[in-house]
Amino acid sequence: MTAHLKKAELHCHIEGATPPELALLQAEKYGLDTSEIITDRAYVWADFTSFVKCYDSVASLFRSQEDYALLAETYLTELAEAGTIYSEIIVSPDHGNTIGLGADAYLEGLAAGMEAAKARTGIESRMLITGIRHLGPESVVKTAEFAAKREHALVTGFNLAGEERMHSVADFARAFDIARDAGLGLTIHAGELSGAFSVRDALDHVRPSRISHGVRAIEDADLVKRIADEGVVLEVCPGSNISLQVFPDFAAHPLRALHEAGVRVTLNSDDPPFFHTSLAQEYDIASAVMGFTDDDINDMTRTAIEAAFVDEATRRKLLALV
Repeated sequence: MTAHLKKAELHCHIEGATPPELALLQAEKYGLDTSEIITDRAYVWADFTSFVKCYDSVASLFRSQEDYALLAETYLTELAEAGTIYSEIIVSPDHGNTIGLGADAYLEGLAAGMEAAKARTGIESRMLITGIRHLGPESVVKTAEFAAKREHALVTGFNLAGEERMHSVADFARAFDIARDAGLGLTIHAGELSGAFSVRDALDHVRPSRISHGVRAIEDADLVKRIADEGVVLEVCPGSNISLQVFPDFAAHPLRALHEAGVRVTLNSDDPPFFHTSLAQEYDIASAVMGFTDDDINDMTRTAIEAAFVDEATRRKLLALV
């Protein structure tokens, strides 16, 4: 297995990383009923729509800066214990506003947890601010403007997540231009629930250095060649893809085909406890189920660090650890 390998992660939604045990503690703290979303210490959902509903219910259990500090520290410490040296967490200031905490306090809470985890374990981490696609282009522009202020040094990237089948990528080009002009790294959810065309649209209209998921690109050989030729990095989340039935099983998953086509791929957990996985398990699956060698997997980890939204001194330090 891969316990001896250093690990790095570029794609994890922080609320989606909440262990069910922590969710239950938060529910007890606020006197909330979780019987519809947690059974036998596992999250309950059936399809993408019910997954989003369950996710939102879990997110609603975090209401203060202290709550978010606890969540970030809990997740990053878990990663570090599995040999992870770097993590990027996807965060949503819109959620901070929705719960009445405010976007700034939301980020400050997360940052406190990230700094506490680093002090305890040495793990390096950064935040990617994400716009929510189904809230519409103007909402995402406002999120990009907020991200562009980048008042916290740990905010280094911008993403677009949410319902991939709503709106066209071109509708969000302005938001990404704002983030790019502010010096933020760019990635975008595409090629998960929507087909190869969504990846092509992302490359054409956003010009990101990375694609969040991107696995449906396998449906278009010319697109796969373009991704490889342009060096765009795919943040691949195999366990998530199987759980959401993007592919029926790991044998059908295109990670190996993409890798063999010269695409730069990385391993990620997405919303780990919701998909009964972890970053360590994703590494183990790549090894034991998909047949990647330790050298292959180390290359994926190096790719993640090379593509990370960090300063060059931090990148050199991390690469030296792999």
